[in-house]
Amino acid sequence: MKNANKDVAAILHEAVIGVDRRFFNALIHSNVLELDQILADDFIIIDVMRGGETSKSEILQAVQSGQVRFAEIEVMDRHPRLYGKAAVVTGSTRMTIRFDNTAFEVRSRYTHVYCELEGTWRLVSAQGTRITD
Repeated sequence: MKNANKDVAAILHEAVIGVDRRFFNALIHSNVLELDQILADDFIIIDVMRGGETSKSEILQAVQSGQVRFAEIEVMDRHPRLYGKAAVVTGSTRMTIRFDNTAFEVRSRYTHVYCELEGTWRLVSAQGTRITD
C-alpha cells in the first residue's frame, strides 16, 4: 500500500509541476485561452512590479490587449508541496516583461497556490517578490 501512495503522490507532483509550466508558457505566448483554463475564477495575483492586487479578468485583459507581454521567463527553480487537493509551489524566475512600451528585467521569487477543482488543478493565488541585489 505504501508504494501505491508514493505512486499517487508522484503523479500529483508531476501534475502540479505540469500546470505550473503551462502557466508560464501561456504568459510567454500570450495565450489567454490557456490562462483562462488554468486560473480559477477568483484568482488573485500580487504582482512583482508594484505589489498590487490583480484579478483574473484584469490579467487576462492586460495580456490580451498587449499591455503586458512576457518576452522571456526562465524558471530557475521550482519546489512543489502537496496538501491533499491543494499545492503550494515556490520558486524563482528571471523574466523580461514589457508593460506598455517599457521593458523590465526582473528576478523574482514566487509562490503559486493550486487547488484541485472539479478534477483539474487551477491556480487560485500567486505572489511575486522582486529580488534586488
